[in-house]
Amino acid sequence: MSSSSPARGQRAPTLIAPVPLFFVFLWSTGFIVAKFGLPYAPPLTFLLLRYACVVAVLAPLVWLVKAPWPHGKAGHIALAGLLLHGGYLAGVWSAIKLGMPAGLSALIVGMQPILTAFAAPLIGERVTPRQWLGLLFGIGGVVLVVYAKITLTGLSWQAIALCLGALLSITAGTLYQKRWCPAFDLRTGTAIQFSACFAATLPFAVALEGFSPALDAVDWTPRFAGALAWSVLGLSIGAIFLLFALIRRSDATQVTSLLYLTPPTTALMAWLMFGEAFSILGVAGMALAVLGVVFVVRK
Repeated sequence: MSSSSPARGQRAPTLIAPVPLFFVFLWSTGFIVAKFGLPYAPPLTFLLLRYACVVAVLAPLVWLVKAPWPHGKAGHIALAGLLLHGGYLAGVWSAIKLGMPAGLSALIVGMQPILTAFAAPLIGERVTPRQWLGLLFGIGGVVLVVYAKITLTGLSWQAIALCLGALLSITAGTLYQKRWCPAFDLRTGTAIQFSACFAATLPFAVALEGFSPALDAVDWTPRFAGALAWSVLGLSIGAIFLLFALIRRSDATQVTSLLYLTPPTTALMAWLMFGEAFSILGVAGMALAVLGVVFVVRK
């Protein structure tokens, strides 16, 4: 499964294939996992378990199949992972734990495609006027979807700062990986990234949450175990493998525009699973977000 870039002059049809749709579905389950997992463990402790389990799954696979090591790129891959996973997940999950409303956090993080577009010239990419229009449609669609769920109740400056930090972290990580290490073996690269995330998160979990190997702060309910298992296999391996494949083969702005579809998909999941309201305004927002993504990904 080693990575390779598409031939010069060719544009892989990644973003009009089922792959991005499956990625959106998997990525959208992240907020569902948080809803199931956060009541039973502190956020950094949950993330430590998630990182450790990902490495435990991938390390034997890497050894058995003798997956190629990314010589000369390991440092870049680790740093990209710290930004893409460590900073982003720690920021969003900690913000939600501190009382950040899910709708507002989705709106803040939903600014990533626009931030990526502004920074695209730094990695040699150009954003066309049509794509800018699509980005505006996309964020407008997100606003309509999460509008009814935006509230300032329980909001703190710490939660806002964490969410903004998560937004900057995942944006920087996407650009950094696209610039410095877009192509690597997904198995070894992902193992490197989550190992780096574990090492960076551990001291914060010990200092802020009193983390100990005994895992005294974890309530091992079936819901928590299921959330942890899905976060490892469905998100940190499944969704991340697809994300890296998309980053390798498409422009960063095109890839991040897919995240506009996450809040509508999550809202639909919450309606189906938890009976949360899904209004006509939300349906209109979903349609607008889809239109925006089409404008961005179609040249």
